[in-house]
Amino acid sequence: MKEKMHPLQRTAVWLLTLILSFNLAVPVLAAEDATTPETSSKTLEETAKEAASLALTYGSASSISWAVWQEGEIIASGLEPSPDPDAGRCYGIGSVSKIYTTVAVMQLAEDGKLDLDQPVTTYLPTFKMADERYKDITVRMLLNHSSGLMGSTFNNAMLFNDPSSYATDHLLEQLATQRLKADPGAYSVYCNDGFTLAELIVEAVSGQDFIDYLRENIAKPISPSNHIYIPADGNIDYAPTFSADNEQPLPMDCLGVLGAGGLYTTAEDLASFGGALTSETLLKQSSLDAMAAPEYAKGIWPEDTLDALSFGLGWDNIDWFPFRQNNIQALVKGGDTQYYHSGLVILPKYNLSAAVLSSGGLSTYNEMAASQMLVKALEDQDIIVDQTAPTLPEAAPADMPKDLMEYTGYYGSMMPYKVDITADGTLTMGYPTQPDVPAQTFTYHNDGTFRDETGTAYLKFIEESNGQTYLYQKAFADLPGLGGLGTSNYAAMKLPENSISDELQESWDTFMSTTNLLPMNERYSSQIYLSISQTGTATDGAIDSIPGYSLGYRIEDENNLLYVLQIPGNMGRDGVDLKIQKDENGAAWVYQSNGSIFMDADAAPVLSTGKNNSAVTTIQPNGYARWYHVGENAAGKTMTVQVPENAGFWVYDAENKLTASSVLWDDNTAELAAEGLIAFAGDPGAQFQLTFA
Repeated sequence: MKEKMHPLQRTAVWLLTLILSFNLAVPVLAAEDATTPETSSKTLEETAKEAASLALTYGSASSISWAVWQEGEIIASGLEPSPDPDAGRCYGIGSVSKIYTTVAVMQLAEDGKLDLDQPVTTYLPTFKMADERYKDITVRMLLNHSSGLMGSTFNNAMLFNDPSSYATDHLLEQLATQRLKADPGAYSVYCNDGFTLAELIVEAVSGQDFIDYLRENIAKPISPSNHIYIPADGNIDYAPTFSADNEQPLPMDCLGVLGAGGLYTTAEDLASFGGALTSETLLKQSSLDAMAAPEYAKGIWPEDTLDALSFGLGWDNIDWFPFRQNNIQALVKGGDTQYYHSGLVILPKYNLSAAVLSSGGLSTYNEMAASQMLVKALEDQDIIVDQTAPTLPEAAPADMPKDLMEYTGYYGSMMPYKVDITADGTLTMGYPTQPDVPAQTFTYHNDGTFRDETGTAYLKFIEESNGQTYLYQKAFADLPGLGGLGTSNYAAMKLPENSISDELQESWDTFMSTTNLLPMNERYSSQIYLSISQTGTATDGAIDSIPGYSLGYRIEDENNLLYVLQIPGNMGRDGVDLKIQKDENGAAWVYQSNGSIFMDADAAPVLSTGKNNSAVTTIQPNGYARWYHVGENAAGKTMTVQVPENAGFWVYDAENKLTASSVLWDDNTAELAAEGLIAFAGDPGAQFQLTFA
């Protein structure tokens, strides 16, 4: 059965790129001992194909493309399933786009047109926020994720077959009403909006459209045949994508924030781009070194960096396993949209680069596959990379100091945790908003850690310099054939006490447990309409109370929830504040600080079949979608729709499964299920002519 998630929880994570490392609740990889593969007699081509095939299988991808670059040429490449001459070779690279953006910024810095340590306002004078600290945000902070911005202002950003730049065009307007979640420079936490701001800076400083700048100053110097595509180009030979429950290809996956994640290219061209960053093709060595420096260390960060994240400028990781254990620096960037996933790994010292792109799957698997390709390429040069898994320090069960019981409480992260510590040294981890997820148990050991029963993962508590208490996790996992992945991060932050009345707590608990929310200000082409079908909109009342909080948000009053997490890395990304208001009819509306607006589903009217089984519905002047319940009169009927330009409709059954869509499948008819929902969206004033039979 598909796990259901409350809309506020879902929308807080829906627009994210997928988590790069596993977390306590849902491990991506199983923790096992990693081993060092014996020297292989396989060729690089064979090794690459095997690694890519494993990434495809583990991630349930529909296709995967890869390329390895060395010393100016592609030395291996391929496509799985078998190379179909009609298969698209172009993939969305998601957040790997951030490396292109970083290179553009660094080029302009080399030319003396900007200074990384000058405020963003120097280059974007109209950039303002409802938080005076915004004046302290520098260009560097955009590139190392330490700006303090909430994260992702992605309203109308992730679309189907729609190259709209709305999200980028309106970013400054949206940020003007937002606050910061941390002091600029306090710590690095993954942030998409920083790179959209960097995109705007590139345009402002260079005087060129962003894509024109990239093509002229990045693609062309690499090779006349190197290409960067955007959805607005049209006629891109893109690899098809699919939803989890339908075999029909989806329309083109479009992300309207190019600098943060909206670029397309091929594996060969991406590997060549990575290769250009192993020498002075695009940047001076000083700039390349600056990108590869430990920017994460400038703020709060765990001491151990054996993790999927250790930020440089643009790069996700500058200390990637297994290369760092062999005194080889590997620079890594992953990217995930809803349907495309990418990994780029380069070894500057050895002039090597590998890119792995997939439709479906996960960027982590692609990065690991690219790493195995590079391990083999080094082996062909008689350089053996030891992939032996690092082990946890030895420790034994012991009596626990009683003061550790003070760490019992609720912890915030991508989802809230409940930590219970008993006097016998047992730590139990539960999930208040996901009660179907089994609790995990850890036992106290004499090194101050709580370890799982396998002895391959541990937790401990760290009180940081900012006054916050963090739940630190450390583990190492192995995926047979793809190598290992370490986790060493702050998984969650202890939620500070927040005393409120019982009545206010009960009000919020009831609202969160019983209210279904519908997106109101998303474009007709938005991927969120399909996301509703895949994640559901109900909770079945299965949310445990968190004193003073709701879904990990601090309860301020009867109308406001506040995002309070300050977690470096990935677990404190993409925050929003929430305001709940009721309209003149008593219907609840939810306004997120990132610009997204939702309405209580109970406020949607019942669809009228009109006189003579004919009706009209018109998009409101504010552009909000029209939602309807399917009542007794319409249930079982076939609805035929005349769809106006720049508009579309989406039809769901009683279980929120999508059954028809003019956007996805060019439908103009739909069978209406009892207690289903229908969404009509489009430009203000767009009229849909409806007939029923």
